[in-house]
Amino acid sequence: MIHPHTYIHPNARLATNVKIDPFTVIHQDVVVGEGTWIGSNVTIMEGARIGKNCRIFPGAVIAAIPQDLKFEDERTTVEIGDNTTIREFVTINRGTKDMEKTTIGKNCLIMAYSHIAHDCIVGNNCIMSNNTQMAGHVVMGDWAILAGMCAVHQFVKIGQHAYIGGGSLVGKDVPPYIKAGRTPLSYAGVNSIGLKRRGFSVERINDILDIYRILYNKGMNTTQAVEFIEEEMAATDERDEIVTFIRESGRGIIKRFTKGSNDDDLTI
Repeated sequence: MIHPHTYIHPNARLATNVKIDPFTVIHQDVVVGEGTWIGSNVTIMEGARIGKNCRIFPGAVIAAIPQDLKFEDERTTVEIGDNTTIREFVTINRGTKDMEKTTIGKNCLIMAYSHIAHDCIVGNNCIMSNNTQMAGHVVMGDWAILAGMCAVHQFVKIGQHAYIGGGSLVGKDVPPYIKAGRTPLSYAGVNSIGLKRRGFSVERINDILDIYRILYNKGMNTTQAVEFIEEEMAATDERDEIVTFIRESGRGIIKRFTKGSNDDDLTI
């Protein structure tokens, strides 16, 4: 199952049924779970923790040191969940002493040429399309999708079930359950199609729509809208998720698109 032209450090720990193609290099202090396939010309560096039944395509580099001048060679890791696919030439960097690890969840698809920087947290069932670039300390919720060639600013948070259109510059936090697009990146409606595919009822989706109508269409500022939502909307898991996300936003959330918006409105 392991090609003879592969180099594996004697201290690496691989499950018995891992398959590795030729010309791949696996450094020390690496753990690879059962059923994982690693293609040719992959480099897996110190600190990688790779789950079961993952697929890593040619040219990927996993657990290189952070591209952060503050990094002082501290011991950190990259942790990749079960059943995750990492396509060609993806790069995923280790954490720094701030978070100590970069985490990719289960059942994710990270498409070709994407980059995930130090201390990022990517949830379960996420998709990052080709050429997506994620700076350090980004948090991406479960089931979120980034279309091709998105660039995500450091410390941005992306809510669960959010969808961000291709070519977007993501400089503000993107609340859960919504679609985002245009320039500057703006609210583009609720991700109703994605939610239906994941089993959300029409009633639950309509409740989410009502919340975002208040937040973006009623002429209130964000603080006023959140207070109104808490006072007037029935408590649900989705309502509480949205309110908590907005209250904990460090960079502020994206706004509704308005005519006359231009690139100068985007702080990044």
